[in-house]
Amino acid sequence: MKPHYVEPLSGTTYPLDTPRWCSDDRRPLLISPQAGISRDDIDRHVRSQWRYRASLPVEIVSPISMGEGCTPLIQKTWGDHRPHFKLEWFSPTSSFKDRGTTVMLSMLRQQGIASVLEDSSGNGGASVAAYGAAGAVRVKILAPAYASPAKIAQMRAYGAEVQLVDGPRQACEDEAVLQSASIFYASHNWQPFFLEGTKSVGYEIWEDLNFQAPDNIVMPAGAGSNVLGCYLAFSELMRAGQIHKMPRLFVCQPLNCSPIDASFQAGVTTPIPREVRKTVSEGTAIAHPLRLAQVINAVRETGGTTVAVEEEAIVDALRRIARLGLLPELTSATAVAGFDRLTQLGAIEAREETVVLLTGTGIKNAEAIADMYAEIPDTLA
Repeated sequence: MKPHYVEPLSGTTYPLDTPRWCSDDRRPLLISPQAGISRDDIDRHVRSQWRYRASLPVEIVSPISMGEGCTPLIQKTWGDHRPHFKLEWFSPTSSFKDRGTTVMLSMLRQQGIASVLEDSSGNGGASVAAYGAAGAVRVKILAPAYASPAKIAQMRAYGAEVQLVDGPRQACEDEAVLQSASIFYASHNWQPFFLEGTKSVGYEIWEDLNFQAPDNIVMPAGAGSNVLGCYLAFSELMRAGQIHKMPRLFVCQPLNCSPIDASFQAGVTTPIPREVRKTVSEGTAIAHPLRLAQVINAVRETGGTTVAVEEEAIVDALRRIARLGLLPELTSATAVAGFDRLTQLGAIEAREETVVLLTGTGIKNAEAIADMYAEIPDTLA
């Protein structure tokens, strides 16, 4: 059967040749399971994530690419552990979102879409704005009024129209859905081709580790696109007979906004009430994840778990990893804090091979990080 869109709850299917971002009853879609690829299918002449283009459900003839992917995997000592840190800020717009955007916008442009709408607190919007500029696609971004000025400036620098929306992060998505009647909604949370791009990180980790799956992958999550991307990639590799075990997926969230952790720890796939407060991990501050059930199922099926960490733990984790020469944004430091907590709990052992995804650069959090060190004497900073 040809690859197609599928709405997971009802099983309703739609053809891929018609651009769409949701089902007819406005539910999120996935793409039907793919067979996966082998190492022989990798295009070794391409130094970007497009080396794995054979894993995509359709042929994209002319990708909008700026060399995204192929990010460093750096091993460091962390107490008794030797985790690998995947430095996703080595991307054109300095965040992992470029993996999803390059595939999503390339597909939409191939289908004749010339203008797109996105809602984002920062990194997603910057990525769509950049790839829109690179591919001559007009972009409008709806961003929360509280978003980082540096990230808003980045979007505008690429030529995107930016509309700031008052209220919580959800208000941007609600406004985007309203405006989708007049412009195609290329949401990194809704559009399933975005996940087809983020799955490249899984294929890349597999190749980085000499075509083996790690024992564990630890990552921050708001909407969960990295969680689902890793789950898709390693599921495909299992189907293709390239690996014999799934890595355990671990989701790290700030306690101040941790809906995935709340539901997972309660043993359900539906929302559980938990107070939402402001967090330094602004990239994961999504109170109502669109694909909550799919994310929880991915974590559960791989034998992983979730962890919610306090604000102080996130800040401390950033300070500690910076001393190792790595400066992620505070959102990524959530994964570092989560990894540290998981090792303390014994959920991750030193003998295991673990990859921690660092999804964005601390340069985007320059003001907040500067405040962290403002009162430290220069000799100690």
